Amino acid sequence: MAQLSFSEKLRITAITVERRRRALLSRALGLPGVRLRYGARRIDQLLIVPPDLRQSDPSFWYEIQHGHFGLAGTVVVVDDASPFDVPPPNRPWVRSLHGFSWLRHLAAAGDAEAGDTARQLALEWIMRYGVEHHGTVAWNPDIVARRIISWITQSSILLEGADERGYDTITRSLGAQLVYLSSAWREAPAGYPRLLATTALLLADLSISGRDSRIDADLQLFNSTLSRQILSDGGHVSRNARLLVDVLLDVLPLKECFRARGRPQPQDLAKAIAAMIDMLRAQRLGDGLLARFNGVGVAQQSSLATVLAYGDFVGPPPENPPAWTGPSGYVRIARNGTVVFADCGAAPPLEMAGEAQAGCLSFELCSGDTLIVSNGGMPGATHADWIAAARSTASHNALVLGETSSSRLVASASLESLLGQAPIRGPDDVRSATREGADGSAIVEASHNGYLAAHGVLHHRRIALEADGRRVVGIDRLKPRSGTLRLKRDVPFSIHFHLHPGVECRLADKVGAVIIEAGDQRWRMAAEGARLGIEESIHFAATAGPLVALQVVLRGATFGETEVRWALTRID
Repeated sequence: MAQLSFSEKLRITAITVERRRRALLSRALGLPGVRLRYGARRIDQLLIVPPDLRQSDPSFWYEIQHGHFGLAGTVVVVDDASPFDVPPPNRPWVRSLHGFSWLRHLAAAGDAEAGDTARQLALEWIMRYGVEHHGTVAWNPDIVARRIISWITQSSILLEGADERGYDTITRSLGAQLVYLSSAWREAPAGYPRLLATTALLLADLSISGRDSRIDADLQLFNSTLSRQILSDGGHVSRNARLLVDVLLDVLPLKECFRARGRPQPQDLAKAIAAMIDMLRAQRLGDGLLARFNGVGVAQQSSLATVLAYGDFVGPPPENPPAWTGPSGYVRIARNGTVVFADCGAAPPLEMAGEAQAGCLSFELCSGDTLIVSNGGMPGATHADWIAAARSTASHNALVLGETSSSRLVASASLESLLGQAPIRGPDDVRSATREGADGSAIVEASHNGYLAAHGVLHHRRIALEADGRRVVGIDRLKPRSGTLRLKRDVPFSIHFHLHPGVECRLADKVGAVIIEAGDQRWRMAAEGARLGIEESIHFAATAGPLVALQVVLRGATFGETEVRWALTRID
């Protein structure tokens, strides 16, 4: 891991001081005499029940009946015990348990006993964890927010059929959690957790009787948080497109709530939703999945389809659209059904970089609905031991110099504890431009300084997608910022082209070329300036866990200035 620079130490100190300030303010505003401003600790009536857009799985109830409790990709055997009694297998599982998002699965079962079990588990949670306790997972602000959303959207299964005492216990707890979150949202980590907390408050204001007086203030808070996190092109400041799906699943019901309450739709919300949907459309490739950059991993195809369905239908995209780019740092070019999607952005801020990956200037290639060149992606929670490898540059379709990544993991125990993973640093100077060639091709040219400090060179990459979509030509250059350079020793480099699982590859008759077979498509790849070979790869983002795949690797060594040319040509 990289040691902290002076500026990074200042940044981490500022983050720590801000978190302490927020915590003190939250607890001061949460004092009994002050918290009365946040409403009653008991809920009298739900005016509306917002929709829960997340996919439900009725088989979850069948698994519970057979002693299993599967959350966050991990199944725990509980037998006749309570899920609150078993040792949690990992952090995502226990967070999911206390967030109660799994209530939707029990509601979907349509079984009276499933409803009884849902109420029993909610009441058991109240008995065990219902008293506010800072520092426990159950009372982390973002977990409280998820639980509030879950209890409101699934209030039918919790409250219908409950006896008077159970009804009163659940509604009192929900009211108390809302009062707590009204001050504690400030302690939520920057990024999606804080946005989730403000979303829960606004959703509750619109859904619960007696909270109308809070709507304007909480709407202003929500809009402020949303505008700081969603960029003008619809990307999230963390550069993780998977988070956009989660954000939309949370905020789209707000539109329905405003409509049901007869209130005008907030323009800031409508604008942000439209921008996020456009970003997801840009990042969605022909296989229906999001391009695997900066935390995107195991497929969320149903969730992605759900949020995209809420966007206005705009018809099929043009065959040769202009290059798509924006402040999020991604570039998309397309010709005749072939798409190249590239990461041409700098690393996100440290406090948002816990899932960011070292894939600067990497790209994915899709032809029709066939994904050919694919980054490794991020593994699921049950394969967390692969995360470090998945974040490396070598797991991306990019150039690796000196067997090191273009980004560095930052050694900060406080940030790692806050984010769950070590954040990455750099590259911080990434430049890109797109243009159309005279022959109708689409061209991306970009560079980054990720190897400048260690080796004194910049990485330049040029990718041209020809007009008919059947040929992609690339040039990778290593050269100093100015003048000439001769390193003390030659430094090895490798340029990786990871093939999607199921794509086959074999050496061609001609030296320096391979044949790639992807479904009914055949492509020929050739290179000059480096030794071409076929090697094993790991695709981390598979639903069943990491899979062995293939990659084409161009290897060589640079004395300080090097140029490698490569081309992918469709030959079927």
